[in-house]
Order: sequence, then C-alpha cells, then structure tokens
Amino acid sequence: MQTYRLSLFVLFFSVLTFSFDMTLYGQSSSDSFVIMIDPGHGGRDSGTPGTGRYKTTEKDIALDVSLALGKMIQQKLPNIKVVYTRDKDVFPSLNGRAVVANKKDVDLFISIHCNAQPGKKGTAYGSETYVLGTTKNKQNLEVAKRENSVIALEDNTEVYKDFNPNSPESLLGLMIAQEEYLDHSIKLARYIEDEFQTTGKRRSRGVKQNIFYVLAYTYMPSVLVELGFLTHKKEEEFLNSKRGKDIMTKSLFNALEKYLKYLNIDGHSVVFVEETSAVQASSNVEFKVQIAASSKALETKPYNFKGLNNITRNYDENRKLYKYYYGGASDYNEILRLEKEAINKGYKSSFVVAFKDGKKIALVDALKTTTN
Repeated sequence: MQTYRLSLFVLFFSVLTFSFDMTLYGQSSSDSFVIMIDPGHGGRDSGTPGTGRYKTTEKDIALDVSLALGKMIQQKLPNIKVVYTRDKDVFPSLNGRAVVANKKDVDLFISIHCNAQPGKKGTAYGSETYVLGTTKNKQNLEVAKRENSVIALEDNTEVYKDFNPNSPESLLGLMIAQEEYLDHSIKLARYIEDEFQTTGKRRSRGVKQNIFYVLAYTYMPSVLVELGFLTHKKEEEFLNSKRGKDIMTKSLFNALEKYLKYLNIDGHSVVFVEETSAVQASSNVEFKVQIAASSKALETKPYNFKGLNNITRNYDENRKLYKYYYGGASDYNEILRLEKEAINKGYKSSFVVAFKDGKKIALVDALKTTTN
C-alpha cells in the first residue's frame, strides 16, 4: 500500500514524482494497509492529570483506548495491519514516535490524547481532532504547547532545535511537504468528529489545525485526537469508565472504517458515499483533484493518465515540478466524486486542492471550515 517515507534532505527536491509508467516513487510493496496508533505520553510523562481525583492520567486512558482500537481493527478488519508507538507504560520520545512511523511503512498515523483546560475551573468539554497547520487561536496554541512540552522531559533535546511552534515561518518547509497529505488527514478528522457526535453522542468541538511535532514529522496522512477534557469532572468520569472508553473506541473504529471504504481499501465492495449537504464554493473558487506530480512535462492525454480525461497541468516554480489535476468543479461533493474516480483508477494518493482566482489556496480556507 501507499506510504510516504521521505527524508528532510530530499523533501524539497522530489515529492510524489513518478516514472514513465506513472508508478509513484516511494510506493510501498506491502500488500497490507498499515495503521500506526500512537497512545499519547507514557512512562514518566503522565500527560494531564485531570482534576486529580483519579489515579489514572491522560497516558493511561490514551493507552487503553489505543489498545482497544487496535484490537477491534484486527478482529473486524483482519487484512489491516496495526502497529503501535507504545503498547505499555513506557516513554517514547516525540522524535522516536515520528521516526518509527516513517520507518515502518505506515499508511496512516493516529495519535490519541486527552485534553485539559489550564488555569480555569474546567468548564470546557468535548472532543477535538487536529491536523497539521498554523493557528493564532490562543486556546489551540495552549493545546500545542502542552502536547509538545514533553520535549523538556527528554534526554536529547538537540534534535528539536529547528522545531519552533511559535514561529510558523520556521516550519514552512514542513508545511509544504505535508500539503500532499492534508486533504486525507482532514477527511479522516471529519469522520472522527462526526462519529463522536453520532455514535458517541458526545460534544464535538470540531476539526482544527495546529503545530504538533508528531504531525509535522510523520510523512503520511495523520491526525491527533483529543478525546475530551479531563479537567471537566463529568467528562473525566466518562473517559475513566469502561463504558466511556468503549464508546470512544467504537466511534474511532467507525471513522477509520469509513475512511478505508472511501479509499476502497481492502476489497470493500461497498464504496462509502459521504452524507453531506451540497457545499457550493463561491464563483471564483474551483476544486480540482491532484493525482500526481513530476519533473517531466507529460501530454495531458488519457493514455498517460490511465484513461482519465479532463487533465490539466501546472508548473510549480517553487518546487520545480509539474502538477497534474483531474477535473474541476465549484461543488465540493462533485469533486469528491471525481476524487473517488481517480482513486478507483489507481491514484490512491490523489487529493482535493482548491484555487481562488487561479491561485492555489488552502482547502480549509476554500471550505470556510468553522471551528470553536
């Protein structure tokens, strides 16, 4: 299955380039789709202690839900391979989590955490799912500060010298690299938050963007899930209960199953159809499906693109690459249909991009995603 094992040294020179037969470089030869589950914190890093009423902390709840999720995947989706950054109460470094994900042929990375509201009386509650991105929201920055603070507990902090969440400009290269996976990360994040609401009957605080180390340095679609606030007494009780953990685990599994069905992974005969209302972009916004990028200028003919028509090509001056797009629509649901067509043709890494007045913009901006 497709993986993205890219190093920082080649990141800016070759991203999703392909050979004459359109086979993407970096494509895994593995027959299994690999999901890495990352239970946040661990060992001497307890994560948030919550209200202090329980012996268990964030690291314990994250591990319980992670192991239960992995077990459910293996029982119900036996052709999906599950690996963990930790499967017991140990302390893997943030860098270690990212390194092992990139080395283990991972196709999807999901990091599981619990939230906290520092310095207040615990009025905030609900789930949040994050994808990589910058933010100026004060609350979001506090979340990033807390989840990245484990760096101070590590023996070797030199590896993090170039990582500065307070300076998004310093992370520009990482942001550019991750744009190839952002659409799929957002898609999974939305499935997760939808399932927390429908299956879990929980409050969702939405899909958000933030600078987390484990998202910035894992080169595959990746999300970080905050199950709820341990500083909120009722939510802390829920997440410490077996029932609460079971509900959140089932919600996460349902979201992952929808994501896999969307990709038509593992021989699913039923292709999941998103139940969304029509999302119509403004007249100067157009969605397209990026299917590949190459240093070669290929003719935009169907025989070069597995029979797909309506192919356009743009040259990216910054990255010195030709990018190839399938279709075009102002209706987001229509472009999702075209994305599925591209995926079914074999372009498993295809993703939706957006243009405004002919210039590429962030997909989340085009969709005008509203988060709390």
